[in-house]
Amino acid sequence: MMQVPASASLPTHVLARCFNSTSATYKYYWFLSILQELEAGHMTIPKLNLFSRMIANAWYTVNYFHISFGKQDLIQQAIQSIYTLEGIAMDAHQQDVFEALTRSSRIQTERNLWHFDKNVPHKFLSPWFPKIESRPEVYSRSQRFENDCLYALRSDSIEINTIWLEYLKGNARLLKDFCYWNLSLFLQAKNPSVPDIPNKLIKPAVRKSLTAQRTRFWDIVLDELHLPLHCIYTGKEMTKGDYAVEHFIPYSFVSHDLIWNLIPADSSFNSTKSDKLPPLDRYFDPFFDLQRTALDVMLRKKPDNKLLQDYLTIFPDYRSISKEAFRERIQPLVTIASNNGFSFLQTDDSGDATNSPSPR
Repeated sequence: MMQVPASASLPTHVLARCFNSTSATYKYYWFLSILQELEAGHMTIPKLNLFSRMIANAWYTVNYFHISFGKQDLIQQAIQSIYTLEGIAMDAHQQDVFEALTRSSRIQTERNLWHFDKNVPHKFLSPWFPKIESRPEVYSRSQRFENDCLYALRSDSIEINTIWLEYLKGNARLLKDFCYWNLSLFLQAKNPSVPDIPNKLIKPAVRKSLTAQRTRFWDIVLDELHLPLHCIYTGKEMTKGDYAVEHFIPYSFVSHDLIWNLIPADSSFNSTKSDKLPPLDRYFDPFFDLQRTALDVMLRKKPDNKLLQDYLTIFPDYRSISKEAFRERIQPLVTIASNNGFSFLQTDDSGDATNSPSPR
């Protein structure tokens, strides 16, 4: 398990105790926010900035990846309320969310943010004041920096204790890694069946291109078949150069680009599908038929294609994958994603996917 960096002159063991017996994500996001404000050059930090950063840091994890924070954690509830109130994009960059929140004049948004003032700032200091339950007393003692506590508490700000400043700045990266590692363990326990939690804590700077999956796999399949394939959602014919490579189960749930979850689809429809789940009763059979066709072509034409190794992540032998076995792998993922808040793609009266899936 990761530990906070040691110091010969500071009670870092007390800082480490801040994260013991954690029942919510607050302390992780609070401390991450303090480190971010220090990196921005602030020693006296407005609480509004810290509460806004807490929401901004968790924004992508909640809105895009639909990770559950547990019933006791109100960050998720606050984000859902603010998402509706402020109209901030679900995949907005962290800094954009932070700036929108610090500028907001909506009373309900302010209430959502300041809710965390009730306990988070002084509870975080409890290891320095283990026998003190009174909020006013913790505030008073912190303002004298008793017991070398990390910061002083004011009504609308905190002031970093200067004796901690060099340590926090010099170890900021390691301390962030400590927070993210322990946060991922906490969230994995709350979401035991959700894949790849560590990579769902921060929005990636750039999503990986699917060029290799297109040119080295699906283009080869189309060339070899000498006939168009049909989009399983719209029925449109797809030819080489005129299709999108799409995630059957949304990337925002699986968090990978493995070929067993990728199929060619109508380019104009793919962008509107967004993070919707495909109803398996309607779409699994045509999905499997595309995958089986592609496998047969590649095993015949390019049996050494490295992308075939992707199938080994869910099958011991990709040469003889049955429809039943494939569905047994896919069905639980769709069920878990649905339980975590992902909605299903809507279909029209004919059973085909509409070009305007219902909003979340």
